[in-house]
Amino acid sequence: MLGQALGLRPPEHAVTFVRAVPIRMPDGVTLFADHCRPKTPGTYPTILIRTPYGRPSETRIFGPFSSMPGPEFFAERGYHVIVQGTRGRFHSEGAFEPFLHEQADGHATLAWIAAQPWFDGNLGMWGASYLGYTQWAVAADAPPFLKAIVPVTTSAHFARSFNPAGSFSYESALRWTNYLKATDLPGRTLSFTALHQAFAPRREALLYRVMDALPFVAADAATVGATVPFFQHWLAEPAIDGPYWRTVDHQRSLGRINAAVHLVAAWHDLFLAEQLADYTTLLAAGRSPYLTVLPRYHTELALLFDSVREGLWWFDAHLKGQRELLERRAVRVALMGSREWHAMDFWPPPASMVRFLLHAEGGLATTLPSFPAPQSISRYRYNPHDPTPALGGPVLSPQAGARDQRPLEARPDVLTFTTAPLAAAVDVIGHVRLELYVRSSLPHTDFVGRLCVVRPDGHSHNVCEGLIRVSPGVGEPQPDGSLRLVLDLSATAMRFGAGDRIRLHVASGAHPRWSANSGDGRPLHAGAPAGVVADQMLYHDPSHPSALVLPVVSAETWRAMAGASQQAGRSM
Repeated sequence: MLGQALGLRPPEHAVTFVRAVPIRMPDGVTLFADHCRPKTPGTYPTILIRTPYGRPSETRIFGPFSSMPGPEFFAERGYHVIVQGTRGRFHSEGAFEPFLHEQADGHATLAWIAAQPWFDGNLGMWGASYLGYTQWAVAADAPPFLKAIVPVTTSAHFARSFNPAGSFSYESALRWTNYLKATDLPGRTLSFTALHQAFAPRREALLYRVMDALPFVAADAATVGATVPFFQHWLAEPAIDGPYWRTVDHQRSLGRINAAVHLVAAWHDLFLAEQLADYTTLLAAGRSPYLTVLPRYHTELALLFDSVREGLWWFDAHLKGQRELLERRAVRVALMGSREWHAMDFWPPPASMVRFLLHAEGGLATTLPSFPAPQSISRYRYNPHDPTPALGGPVLSPQAGARDQRPLEARPDVLTFTTAPLAAAVDVIGHVRLELYVRSSLPHTDFVGRLCVVRPDGHSHNVCEGLIRVSPGVGEPQPDGSLRLVLDLSATAMRFGAGDRIRLHVASGAHPRWSANSGDGRPLHAGAPAGVVADQMLYHDPSHPSALVLPVVSAETWRAMAGASQQAGRSM
């Protein structure tokens, strides 16, 4: 019944479940897997899922098939499903070090599957977040029987997700570290005690106290009771092209992938920008990836069920030969603010890049500002001891996604620029850019931009955002001493309806999503807390045309795209 409610085709099989199948790695370490398969004898394709979060038999406090419904749903529809615990997690032997062993262990597991008498020569891989990373770790130069992968809300380029624009994804990294340590249960199964330790309200309160008060380098010990080597390593090596990240990232090998790739992303996911970059890299390498972007955030439960649906039809097409399923267009995106899905041949669609210029007194319009400097200079002060917070957005948190921004907009360290109510709907679909002319009292500082939608009742919520970390040499110096900056605010598909207003935030922090800038250029792993106040100036006059640049797709553009389709779907 649940599968049908999710839009899956009807189940065909009762299933059976074999627990704790040992799979020996070349170095002698044994990893364990659960095997879910149809009871009816026959030949079936195989789906491999590699996870550090517990196999179904290790997380049975959630029910007979754990918190991961994929294995049962896939097996009911004619697949062998192998769910393997990664090295050093729960009953799997060895030491867990994020990212470092997934390539070798993954390839050894592929070889084990190929040797099984029930294997029919057709293999796919599926899963979200770290489970998606394990797919990228083996997809390049994989044996030809790996025919399809479905990386969900993940990326082949984790370095850029952890260290965007020279900053550090502080909250996401610390939360993930805390969860991994709370569920570090060698030889044991997941318990309510471990879950309580990971998600109790007092744990949430502790996380925020630590993120508000302590230097980054002390945050792991303060929250889990011990220094965590991999967390310290992320702080010590922020360079995305450094030796550590070059070892564990796989974006340079995407051109060697022969398996069919279906990328499943989400508009408020912390990996969105990197996942869209993976899509572009695959296209540039001559591959033909499919892309689906959901109206979700990373920890949203509905995302799990959506990803099962997206995975099933992909595997039916590539592992069972149902090629007619590939007649749908290669890209399908949810248009937030509507009930529509849009299909297209590639991402992003053709769009008109419309410049909304910043005006004095918080205006935002497509016309040039009329006031000359100095009347058109906005000022604010950024204090790293009271860093400008982030509310919602793409972060690893239950409070992620679209959230009410009005408390943030009331702060003196957030500038807002807002259009008049729109006379007609505006569809913004593509990559959003912000061009700012600024001056700071410090050579080291941040600027944050955030696109929001304001409903007729005044409710304001975030759509997409971005940051640039300024240091000497960053930006384009202007003759008057100001600096021109270009911020990538990531991508979106959002309908601003008639009567809505488009709003821009400009600030110098988004704590704790991004690490607060110390103001003095100190490295992330420095022990002393940040403490230098920045006085910021934002110019918006005819000589300094600061602008929010939106990719606007008109109804005429949709009609001009051959076969453009709109499908009614879930309310966004």
